[in-house]
Amino acid sequence: MFCTPDLCDAHDDVVSIADPIFRSFGGRSAFAGRIETIKCHEDNSLVREVLGEPGEGKVLVVDGGGSMRRALVGDRLAALAAQNLWQGILVYGCIRDVDVVAEIDLGVQALAAHPRKTEKKGMGERNRTVTFAGVHFNPGDFLYADNNGVIVSPQALVSSTSPT
Repeated sequence: MFCTPDLCDAHDDVVSIADPIFRSFGGRSAFAGRIETIKCHEDNSLVREVLGEPGEGKVLVVDGGGSMRRALVGDRLAALAAQNLWQGILVYGCIRDVDVVAEIDLGVQALAAHPRKTEKKGMGERNRTVTFAGVHFNPGDFLYADNNGVIVSPQALVSSTSPT
């Protein structure tokens, strides 16, 4: 089990701490894993594609540019992620279907909720460094999130990335 304050205390020299702008929406309050990234704006086509792949204990970091006009993740994508063994999703943007997402065994943090779905134009970029909330999210780094915050490290900080 991990707790982000304890990880910060023990590894202050290697962790980056995200600005405290995210809310927890998923059925898991704590989640961790190796990072995969997507950069997209009001189009979740690539998010759906990636979450349809085996998650193998990873965390998907979605840079939606902080848009508050459309939701990049909803109940169907959260269920797909859980089915494919993703540990969690961090969205720099909005999600929707929050009551259903809260019942899914998946960590989900985002800026806010919004009822409007995205457009589907097939736009987006995958596995590139994205930067928001004062942190660089590099594919292959490790993300740890709980009710205390979100931290990133270039190395694994616990022997297992499972919070339980």
